[in-house]
Amino acid sequence: MSDMKIQSFVAPLVSRFQSNPVEDTPSIDAVGELAKLSAGEDFASKLKDAVRAVNNEQQQASTLQTQFELGDDNVSLPQVMLAMNRASISFEAINQVRNRLLTAYQEIMNMQV
Repeated sequence: MSDMKIQSFVAPLVSRFQSNPVEDTPSIDAVGELAKLSAGEDFASKLKDAVRAVNNEQQQASTLQTQFELGDDNVSLPQVMLAMNRASISFEAINQVRNRLLTAYQEIMNMQV
């Protein structure tokens, strides 16, 4: 996930916290959303969706590459290169998320209780 996608995911939560200027406490809706996010199910589904999206990007790039290699006139070289680069960037982004999750897990496991 890129920083842009993370920002678009976090922005609604921040706006809900700022939507209640009278009190310092967040609105009930924002607390409910944060509770839903911290429950783990929503994060897991978001992560699965991200992995599926990366897989779809890679499959689409592979399909376009195969069509181009077979001489399909409807597929151009720039289209293939764009799809391959998009798949590569998506894979690198999901790999960085995995690395950060692993680092966070290791830090939590090394905490002394």
